[in-house]
Order: sequence, then C-alpha cells, then structure tokens
Amino acid sequence: MAGRIEDYALIGDMQTAALVCRDGTADWLCLPRFDSHAIFAGLLGTEEHGFWRLGPAHAAESKPPAADRRRYRGDSLILESEWDTPRGTVRVTDFMPPRDGAPQLIRIVEGVSGRVPMRSALRMRFSYGRVVPWVHKVDGRTVAVAGPDSVWLDTSTETYGKDLTTYSDFTVSPGERIAFTISWQPSHHQPPALPDPEGSLEATADFWREWVEHCTYHGPYREAVVRSLITLKALTYAPTGGIVAAPTTSLPEEIGGVRNWDYRYTWLRDAAITLSSLLRTGYREEARAWREWLLRAVAGDPENLQIMYGIAGERELGEAELDWLPGYENSTPVRVGNGAAHQLQLDVYGEVTEALHLAHMTGLARSDYASLLQLKLIRYLETHWDQPDEGIWEVRGPRRHFVHSKVMAWVAVDRTIKLIESGDADGPLQRWRELRDDIHRDVCEKGYDKERNTFTQSYGSKELDASLLLIPQMGFLPPDDKRVIGTIEAIQRELSTEDGFVLRYPTAGEDAGVDGLEGDEGAFLACSFWLADDLAMIGRVDEARKLFEKLLALRNDLGLLAEEWDPRLQRQVGNFPQAFSHVPLIDTALRLTASGAYGG
Repeated sequence: MAGRIEDYALIGDMQTAALVCRDGTADWLCLPRFDSHAIFAGLLGTEEHGFWRLGPAHAAESKPPAADRRRYRGDSLILESEWDTPRGTVRVTDFMPPRDGAPQLIRIVEGVSGRVPMRSALRMRFSYGRVVPWVHKVDGRTVAVAGPDSVWLDTSTETYGKDLTTYSDFTVSPGERIAFTISWQPSHHQPPALPDPEGSLEATADFWREWVEHCTYHGPYREAVVRSLITLKALTYAPTGGIVAAPTTSLPEEIGGVRNWDYRYTWLRDAAITLSSLLRTGYREEARAWREWLLRAVAGDPENLQIMYGIAGERELGEAELDWLPGYENSTPVRVGNGAAHQLQLDVYGEVTEALHLAHMTGLARSDYASLLQLKLIRYLETHWDQPDEGIWEVRGPRRHFVHSKVMAWVAVDRTIKLIESGDADGPLQRWRELRDDIHRDVCEKGYDKERNTFTQSYGSKELDASLLLIPQMGFLPPDDKRVIGTIEAIQRELSTEDGFVLRYPTAGEDAGVDGLEGDEGAFLACSFWLADDLAMIGRVDEARKLFEKLLALRNDLGLLAEEWDPRLQRQVGNFPQAFSHVPLIDTALRLTASGAYGG
C-alpha cells in the first residue's frame, strides 16, 4: 500500500522525477520524461503495478520499516535515509544525476555501524503497471524490455528473479558501499553505458551546490525558500524550459473522491508565476528558457492560446482513464492527459503578460518577438475580454463571467500599456488606455457586492472565490481600498477553515455546481499564502506572519507541499509536490522579509 502523500521525497534530473517513500520504496517513476508512462505506478495502485524497495531486510509478512531519519544532503535533491536496526545502522542515498546520457535512478547503500542484512526488490511494470516486461540477462546486466522501452539494472551484488520481481539479498558492513542503478534506453538501441554511481553522486552534488549559489534571497526564511526553489528547478524540463505543475497524476484532492487530475504538463499560469519567483530570486537563465519555450509553444497564434501544453510545447493532451489502476487510496478515476487544455481561461493572458513584463523590468535581454506576442495577446483580448470563461480553477460546469478572469485581462492590458510607454513597443496607446478603464469599470460595477462590501466569484453571484485575494497584488486596486479590505475579511469569514487556511470556493451552497464535479476538496495552499500576502499588504503583518508560519508547518519533513491540505484528515492531498504551492511560499517569504514581519 502506498504511503501518505507527505511520506514521499522527490528526486529528479530536470527531465523526470521519482517519489521515494519513508520505507525506501520508489512508488512513482515515469521514463524518460515527466509525462511518459510510469514504470513504477504503485503510488496509484498496488505493488503489482510496479515499485522498487531498498532497505533493511524484513519478514515477508511484516510491513517494511520506515527510515528512522531522512534528509536532503544540504541544498540538493540527494536524499539520504537511515535505519537503525538491531544489527546496526545503514544509510541509503537516492538521486538522479542531471542528464548527459541515459536517465538514471541511482541508489547507494552504505554501512554505518554493525552488519545489516539488506534487500532490494525491483518490480518493473511498464505502461502504468499494465505490462509485465521480459526480464533477462545481457553480459551480466539485467534488462527489462517491453515494446519501445528497456530498463537496465546494474549492481555489484547477485540478483535473482522470483514472482516476476528481481531481488538482491546482501549484508553491508561499516564503510561498505554498494550501488544499484537503473537506466532507461529505447529498446532498439545499444545498451546504455555502464554507470559510475560515485562519480555521478559527486557531479550531482556539485550541480546543486553551484545552482543554489545563484540565489539572491538571504532572509530569515532562507531554508524554506531555497527548498522551494530547488523543487521548482526539479519541475523544469531542462531540454525545453517547460515547467510541469507537478510530477504526478491523479493524487486526489479528496481521499476517495473523483477530483483527480494529471498535472505533468506546463500550465501557462503555473509556469508564469514560477518564472516570476525565479526572477525575483536571481534565476534569469530559467526565465530566459521559459520565455523561449513560450514563444515556441504559442507559435504566433494567440487566438488559439491554450491554458496548458506538453513540456515540449505539444498541444494535444487528450484525457483518458486507466481503469486497471485502483487509484491512490481507492480514489478513482486515474486520469492521464488533461481535457481542460482547450478551455477558455482569460486570466492566462494576464499571467503570461505579467511574467513577460517582470522579465523585461528585471533586465532580461529584450526579445522583439516576445513584445510582438504581447501586442497580439491584447488585440485578442480587445474583442474577447467580455466573454464568459472557465476561469482560473478550470471549472467543468457552465462558463461564467469570473471576476478574477476580468481582473487579469485588465492586468494584461495595463502591463502592455507600460511596455508601450517605456518605448519598447508600439501600439494604439489611447485606445488601450480606454480599454483598461472599461474593464476596470465593468468589474467594479458587476463584480462587487455593495451590501456585503466584497467582490464576488462571478458577475451576479453571491459566492466568494479565493482568487479575489489577487486584486491588490496585481495592482487592480490599492490595498487600503475599502473594497479590498472588505473582500479579504469576507474570505476569512466564509472560505477559511478552523485552522485559518483558505478554500478556493464553496463546493456547497448556491453555486455548488460551479465546477461541475462531485465531492469536496481540501484547503488550497496557494490561496492560504495569498491571504498571508494580503494581510501583510493591509498592515496586519503579525497576523500574516503567524498564518505563514502555520503554512510552513504543513510541509513534510523534507520541506515539500502538495496542492491542498485536508483539515479534517490533517494530511496533504492533491498532486505532489506542487509548483503552485511552492511559488506563493517564496513570494510571501519575500514580502514578509521586506516588511520586517518575522519572528526572532
């Protein structure tokens, strides 16, 4: 059975990622890319769907013991897990070296004290657990082959097959190090080169150390910020600059529910806000790579702008259900692909334009094509901003005039006006100033409830939406505007849990069918960080700091966050780790640091 979502650690090579549980089991790995089929899909099923456990030997009828300690080695993605056993202490180091050849997952067992019996149990299942590969030996190496894929296992210990699983039983003594490596290769290619585990470990440590040195944030929340930055870097697909929202699919927003989505794609919204955080902390190269990815993906066709693309810019992300997988804790369906790709979400135009604006303001080398794209986006919005859409939360109910979408359309026009005013682009300045005023007036007239002194989720609705917290952050209205303060306070009253965390919107009540889905969901962590930001902006800095530090306490022991927090079960839910949670963590830390609102 898979562990709790927060029991997992992330390791990755900036092209794909694995999740390793506290008991030393890798339950999720897609090869060779984030969006490839999984060879370990035990996270969404059972051990029959693929896993790799490496840890102290235990009785077959007992549950594998969890590590007594685990940590990342410094500021890196190198995971170290330690077990104290009656016979001694052992350490397992897991990592995926940044790629210059075949993708590899390397696991090094090191004896710390005593003599500890160990076991490796490797069950590879291709196509998300559906296909049992042909496992055989080639020149002393173990290879699993199925269709176009092959995975090679290299280790110095003896291996044997039993019950369609490859085992290795061995004992490790103090100072002894035994490595296991799996490498993916197209099955029609020659075998991958023999791995160099120790050399790869040193190179991986050097990579992360050098990358983290570029971070310009040195405030009181540095540990949390750096870990979030490393996570965002791990979610970046190095060959193209695309950024996945999360490395997983179908981890549920409600345990046992149907809100299970594939997040292994590049959402323009998520990628744009990730870019903003990277820029503010000194990472221009990632920003430049993402901008180039954007220009290739959109390809001069803003009229058909999608809300998400594949990590190389693919447009077709057809959604399907994998009915042979029982789902994480029986949460079905398990989905791959994402049917929301072709929704109309007007807010995306604002997020993309804001990211391009920030890149320009922070000195990223000018791109004439980026400026041209920005102008094309506004020309499209001129005739489409007043249409209903599916909104930021990708509702699968009827389209509505979502207030946040209109606000972000205003942001797109406002930032483009600033670009023209700076002399770096040409456009109908007066006409677009009038357009900006028209959108602002429309929102304030139709999206604001005067009786309750709050903006609402959509025109004509009485319900609230946590995305309204972005109104002051985007500069649509100043923080001291009574309508902004009223909206913040209304969201605290109506959308906050007992712990003070924030729900995205009501899933019961007048607009219960707004998203077209059954069931409920947890508190959305990004929204809770937005509330902390807003509280700081309106001068309630102590309250903001306390909320922020409560949110930091929700991270797992390695500093990772999923998409949501279930206040009833007191556990993380949703895809993991989630860029849309780690980005606002960084942003709030920067804001609180700038305001001096921190303890100690």
